[in-house]
Amino acid sequence: MISGLAHINLVVPEGFLAEANEFYGGTLGLTAVPVPQVQAQRTAWFDIAGGPQQVHIGFGTNEPNSSRHPCFRIDSLEDLQKLQHRIWEHHVRGGRAAPIQADQPGGPISGNMSAEFPTRFFARDFAGNRLEFSL
Repeated sequence: MISGLAHINLVVPEGFLAEANEFYGGTLGLTAVPVPQVQAQRTAWFDIAGGPQQVHIGFGTNEPNSSRHPCFRIDSLEDLQKLQHRIWEHHVRGGRAAPIQADQPGGPISGNMSAEFPTRFFARDFAGNRLEFSL
């Protein structure tokens, strides 16, 4: 039986692990954890809320506008709104690790909105990975 999420794997262009650490560690606030030595310099791992669930970042390509994505569950509406502002500010500030798309706080979201999904937003990280954030 499936009891939860072990990890999700997202891809970034080769040579962009520093940007992955800046965005996933700095902007999203996930905790970087050591990777197996055989994967050093080729992947980055991050714990979600202290583990055991993780986000793994490896080298690869993303097709434009792919709808595949992880959904990060946020504990409170206040925290969801704070994170959306942090991601939006990083998007506006720019830089190599900046999200290439982000739903603006207070504006419409880029995904379907319905009664089943009243509080969520989306962003695309610097490599084009689509990310969803929800209560």
